[in-house]
Amino acid sequence: MDPKQTVSRNGDEESQNESFDYTTRAQWLRAAVLGANDGLVSTASLMVGVGAVKKDVKEMILTGFAGLVAGACSMAIGEFVMDQNEKDEEKLPNPLQAAIASALAFSVGAMVPLLAASFVRDYKVRVGVVVAAVTMALAFFGWFGAFLGGAPVFRASFRVLVGGWFAMAITFGLTKWMASIGF
Repeated sequence: MDPKQTVSRNGDEESQNESFDYTTRAQWLRAAVLGANDGLVSTASLMVGVGAVKKDVKEMILTGFAGLVAGACSMAIGEFVMDQNEKDEEKLPNPLQAAIASALAFSVGAMVPLLAASFVRDYKVRVGVVVAAVTMALAFFGWFGAFLGGAPVFRASFRVLVGGWFAMAITFGLTKWMASIGF
């Protein structure tokens, strides 16, 4: 079914009076997936970066938690300001609702590496578990985002996965390098 098609409550095509525009729901879901993906990648990258130079689980978890809070606040503020500035558009959501949804989506993604690291004490295993958990979540978010957007699923999932790996690898490598030169 075309997402823009007019559909009544009982599933039959009908007049505009009892219609629901499915593109609005798809936009919200896609924005939520992208927000969760942002939380996942940025928090995991921070944690893996700290894990490159610090072996203590508390430092890694605190870094991830700070990333979750800062990122969720940043996403919420950005969404609120953007939607507040464009509130004359008739299909935009309530700015406060959009801000809360954005912060929650970011937080859901950020919880994946936090939870993965929370139960592993050994430094090398912990970094590996974080990368493995994030890899599975990236593949899922890539697939789900592609599914919602009608994009080729394999190609989109692969791009999301490689992008996440790239972000974690760069953060790990540059943090390790900074520590090696005395910072």
